[in-house]
Amino acid sequence: MVLEVAQFDIRPGAEDAFAAGYRGVVAVLLESTGLLSIRMTRGVETPTRFVLLVEWESVQAHQAFRDSDRFAIWRGGIGQYFAQPPHVEHVTDLD
Repeated sequence: MVLEVAQFDIRPGAEDAFAAGYRGVVAVLLESTGLLSIRMTRGVETPTRFVLLVEWESVQAHQAFRDSDRFAIWRGGIGQYFAQPPHVEHVTDLD
């Protein structure tokens, strides 16, 4: 299992629109093969910052989503609100 950590910095004033856009396209992500769980969070001190936590079976499962037509739908629902491109990393648990 790998955890995708994606940090989204959203244009000030567009936070509610981003959240609505996310809710409108999250089902596209939920249908992805290899997805184990998903959670979107919002910054308390920095309310324009959102962090997406997605558990995937593997990095390859995440890449398969990114290579699919579903990714364009996903990005189309939220990308217009980005202040800058998201920062995305994969992490694993310590043994």
